[in-house]
Amino acid sequence: MWWFGLLRSPPPLLLLLPQLGLGLAASRSQAGTMDLGGCGSARSCPAAQGRPGCLRLSAVPGSDPQRSNELLLLAAEGPERRDLSGDRAQEEPPLPPQHHVVYFAGDVQNYHEIMTHHPENYQWENWSLENVATILAHRFPNSYIWVIKCSRMHLHKFSCYDNFVKSNMFGAPEHSTDFGAFKHLYTLLVNAFNLCRNSLLSKKNVKDLNKDSKASNCRSSSSHTNGCQGEKENPCENFDESALSFYPPSLNGASFTLIGFSKGCVVLNQLLFELKEAKKDKNIEAFINSIRTMYWLDGGHSGGSNTWITCPEVLKEFAQTGIIVHTHVTPYQVRDPMRSWIGKEHKKFVQILGDFGMQVTSQIHFVKEAPSIENHFRVHEVF
Repeated sequence: MWWFGLLRSPPPLLLLLPQLGLGLAASRSQAGTMDLGGCGSARSCPAAQGRPGCLRLSAVPGSDPQRSNELLLLAAEGPERRDLSGDRAQEEPPLPPQHHVVYFAGDVQNYHEIMTHHPENYQWENWSLENVATILAHRFPNSYIWVIKCSRMHLHKFSCYDNFVKSNMFGAPEHSTDFGAFKHLYTLLVNAFNLCRNSLLSKKNVKDLNKDSKASNCRSSSSHTNGCQGEKENPCENFDESALSFYPPSLNGASFTLIGFSKGCVVLNQLLFELKEAKKDKNIEAFINSIRTMYWLDGGHSGGSNTWITCPEVLKEFAQTGIIVHTHVTPYQVRDPMRSWIGKEHKKFVQILGDFGMQVTSQIHFVKEAPSIENHFRVHEVF
């Protein structure tokens, strides 16, 4: 069982969760705390039909204490939600293995309340992290949707996945075979799953936490910007109990779909570079074997190459995994005359994988429309 237990000596908070009964409110000012807040309103965190709302996890540790990411979870609806505490829960039959969708966003995508207050990014608020999670929930029914937020957003616009790949100021990647992206992703998910499981052991504990959190944080003058200077989050208004009414995620027998959109594709590309070395770790190899499908959605970044991986050695290793690959692109990226390498690399990526016998599909959308950033985002609706 590669999935249970917190990894790499995470911060003391995680180790103390069971003993403290999730008494996190008193320690919210410390690094590594978990924000159990849902979303600010139904609009900012819409729940898919038949699903609970979003659950935001703050500063989840990854492969080392210096690497942490925020995650947003939109959980799958169980067969029949019941009280998760007491003998009744113990009598429930085991649930079937779960499917989890892991999504990496592109530039400007942020929490809805932050995007709506940004002087430029507000126009793309329909593609906020919460809204995309809802789109993915409809696209992948009965799946747990995990949105992994970038660790840095330069100028509140450029998503930088520094914890997954070495990046320049604007988030353009410098790929390598040993950065540790697979290890970070694996550990991040294990710790996030355990945090969710611990927080859902008792709804009563969670409700008590909510009350304590309100009392503690309403007295606090601190604020958390989440990448938008001066934009305060009020945890007293950021809690949705519906986000806590779901079966806890379990990695036992789980399968995964990985999705990168635009800048988020740099994470998928880095994973490919690391495959050969990552397989040497038995736990990570088991995780790799659980990945069923990977989607590249209109990948792009500000670098002058490696928007799509074209190294035959890297792609040959990837082809041996048996993972199904889907690419969905728009003219905004692959037919931009100022960045002609993107279209050429995409074509080569698909061709080489096909030559190696990998199951790969490629679709270009909105070909009869003028290239636009709006259609770039709309790829979420048509893939």
